[in-house]
Amino acid sequence: MDLGDCYRLLGLRSGASFTDIKASYRRLAQQYHPDINPNDKRAKDKFIALTEAYRLLLTVVPPEETVSQPRQPSTSGRDASKATRQGKAPTATVTTEKPPTPKPPNLVEIEQRLKWKTYEQLQRFLKERRFPQAIALAEALAERLPGDTEVRQWQAVAYQIWGRALITENQLLKARIYLKKALKTDPNNKALWLEVQRDFQRLEQIF
Repeated sequence: MDLGDCYRLLGLRSGASFTDIKASYRRLAQQYHPDINPNDKRAKDKFIALTEAYRLLLTVVPPEETVSQPRQPSTSGRDASKATRQGKAPTATVTTEKPPTPKPPNLVEIEQRLKWKTYEQLQRFLKERRFPQAIALAEALAERLPGDTEVRQWQAVAYQIWGRALITENQLLKARIYLKKALKTDPNNKALWLEVQRDFQRLEQIF
């Protein structure tokens, strides 16, 4: 399942906000929950797919940081009318304000937290051999951080690992595609280049 599928499952457009994703998932999960549809296998499968899509999107879309706006000072009607009669400009009566809300963390810090959280999820997907999800996650992170060399390396390694798994499954044409993607994504990585060349040699032997 790629990110586009995740958005479509939740009835959202690509790039929807964290709030929209959460609201849509709650609405659909309630509709298809197995407790509400106890004997409906299609509803159960739909609920599982929705949950998987929701969890994958949460690893990519960070929660929104909000800053509340301070309340504007108010002028009482009595003071304003009195000042007008005296030919003076009405004075504002300042109400007691709440302590200022802390500013959201620096954007760079947010991106770094997202990056390493996504890396941990990527490692779990690869370990569990959930390769399509790992690829979708790596590609989404690369789109968000296009200039990050580490992210590019992770993406290339994910391609190479899946390509190697596809060789084992005898899906040779598809394996060749992902091995080439690995080299194209991180062409200057000598260690990766050597690994991919070994994989290509395995392909040649099988052919």
